[in-house]
Amino acid sequence: MTPESTITQTNNLTTVEVHALDELKERLTGKVLKPGDDGYNDARTLWNSMIDRKPALIVQCCKTKDVVNAIQFARQNNMIVSVKGGGHNVAGNAVCDNGVMIDLSPMKNITVDPVNKTATAEAGVIWKEFDKATQEFGLATTGGTVSETGIAGLTLGGGIGWLMSQYGSSSDNLLAAEVVISTGEVIFTDENNHPDLFWAIRGGGGNFGIVTSFTFKLHEVDPQITGGMIIYPMEDAKKVMQFYRQFTQTTPDKLVIFAGFINTPEGLPVCVLLIGWFGPQDQAEIMLEPIRSFSTPIADLISPMLYTQLQTFLDAAAPKGIRRYWKSGFFSDLNDNLLDIQLKFIESRPNPISPVLFFHLKGEITRIDPSATAFSIRSNLWDFDIVTQWTDAAEDENNIAWTRNFWKAVEPFSQGVYVNHLDRDDHGRLSEAYGKNYERLSRIKTKYDPQNFFCMNNNITPK
Repeated sequence: MTPESTITQTNNLTTVEVHALDELKERLTGKVLKPGDDGYNDARTLWNSMIDRKPALIVQCCKTKDVVNAIQFARQNNMIVSVKGGGHNVAGNAVCDNGVMIDLSPMKNITVDPVNKTATAEAGVIWKEFDKATQEFGLATTGGTVSETGIAGLTLGGGIGWLMSQYGSSSDNLLAAEVVISTGEVIFTDENNHPDLFWAIRGGGGNFGIVTSFTFKLHEVDPQITGGMIIYPMEDAKKVMQFYRQFTQTTPDKLVIFAGFINTPEGLPVCVLLIGWFGPQDQAEIMLEPIRSFSTPIADLISPMLYTQLQTFLDAAAPKGIRRYWKSGFFSDLNDNLLDIQLKFIESRPNPISPVLFFHLKGEITRIDPSATAFSIRSNLWDFDIVTQWTDAAEDENNIAWTRNFWKAVEPFSQGVYVNHLDRDDHGRLSEAYGKNYERLSRIKTKYDPQNFFCMNNNITPK
């Protein structure tokens, strides 16, 4: 496919006749918002406040038919489209300038089938809503590490979280989906229906259509687990990380340990281990003893807690509405040289509210063949995230420069990247995210979206 054959989009509403917009409003169950309307600014505001784009229209969808009408309207009027689910993506692809933003956030229906251990949820649902519904029956599936994250974006990009070592990624637990493709056709997809599309949406992002409904496999997860945080002084940080890299190689799937560098509410920089034990509660002390005994922490905050509490544990470190710039990659080894570089940069953070995090991939998520779904990261790895955060726009240049320099120093050690953690200037890294799966994804993109109508994403271009 040549660039000349890609759809030409005017990206504005000036050529749209008034009656066409009126007709759209009449067909919708939801609302249409224009600049100046009540609710417009709230609807276009995302988790990352650096994203300040202004759509010509925001179509707030309540039903799948609203999505169909919004797509048809955008095509008829040659307008670019963006799609918002939870709005938690750091790159801000949910909002476009001057085009049509399709807002799925009103679509909140969740149906749980405790007998068959499945749940079907619409695309506006976020993980804390999904977890609340499924935990009423002692069930859950792999969600994210921040509860405000939307189920749609996380699942379409793969989905790593606390349950991945036991049950695989969010996308591994997807059983079926309803997808509206660029023609406006509504497609049901699973292993037996449009299996190529089903393969692609499990990691390939929003490139192939708008997924309006997700059906997940659920697992028995006791609402009462053991979890929390152990906090160490920075002078012990290297020792902690050396223990972490070694100990996590031998832990069972039910014991999940993430690590990070944060500041306490009092402003003290610290190293932390974030822990979730999903096994029998009477075995928790035995499993956690090695962690508690290898060093002397500032504080041990591990205790019995609800699974839903653990799912919100990182929420305070990722508040909505501040400025963000992000670099991320996977490491197969946290060797001493790499740790020394990381600690040097962490000590020079321009803003103390910027966490640096390590999410360990092990267990079930690594046992699945990389070609089984579009999500291809299937090795024992650490997902490393520089989550730079600040509040003053005057500090943009300094924070972005520090992040880029940090990443440049550690990038030679990396292998691959999680597509959900790509920032808006990371498009050149898509091949790292998909590896050998990229060519297949491009062929499927050509089949379902040959004109690249859905281009506001980590974009896979048609052939």
